[in-house]
Amino acid sequence: MRIVVTNCNTTQEMTAEIVRGARTAAGPGTTVTGLTPAWGPESAEGWLDSYLSATAVLDTLRTYREPYDAVVMAGFGEHGREGARELVDVPVVDITEAAAHLACLLGRRYGVVTTLERSCGQIEDSLETAGVGRNCAAVVGTGLGVLDLADTGRTRAAFVTAAERARQAGAEVLVLGCAGMTGLQREVGEKVGLPVVDGVTAAVKLAESLVSLGLTTSRAGSWARPLPKRRVWRGPGERPPTPGR
Repeated sequence: MRIVVTNCNTTQEMTAEIVRGARTAAGPGTTVTGLTPAWGPESAEGWLDSYLSATAVLDTLRTYREPYDAVVMAGFGEHGREGARELVDVPVVDITEAAAHLACLLGRRYGVVTTLERSCGQIEDSLETAGVGRNCAAVVGTGLGVLDLADTGRTRAAFVTAAERARQAGAEVLVLGCAGMTGLQREVGEKVGLPVVDGVTAAVKLAESLVSLGLTTSRAGSWARPLPKRRVWRGPGERPPTPGR
């Protein structure tokens, strides 16, 4: 089985870290390949970054020519998952949805611990769109930027502090709200005394399950393919199609 994991930013070091986490969850015979957009934000930390990132990730998938069996989108709360499901013929698993769905199997309410406070509203909207928002007790920021997560000692301390706030809000399970936090779940879980779900590893296992079951995206309704005559705007060097043509 071949899974591609798309980073939502252009930082190669973060892609490598995400892939390492994904490979710890992958079963025997599953290969994991990381894709880093050639353009876009260095770190996705807000609405504008997210929309630019979504376009860059979709463009990366559109031009990737190697065969693969599933896509894991490693951008927590980022846009683009619906477009990816319309674009490709294999299962697409977003780490935001994956982590929330697994958290709902472990407790009645979950809390998300993420990076900057300004990301919280975007994550809340993403969870609502995915249909898992009603079980979310709180989305709490650590005050750390995405690229600050390389400082693991500082990240652990900030996560534990934010996790306590989520627990006080009623969370029975915690979710790591950034792909760059992958690998922290066991250590932090022991400190806070709650199950901690990492979206990257959760998404890999769900992607493997969908492929093994022979399931992929429905083409009835929401993610039906566009009409063949529709012309796709291919990038900033091309003019967008005239409406109606």
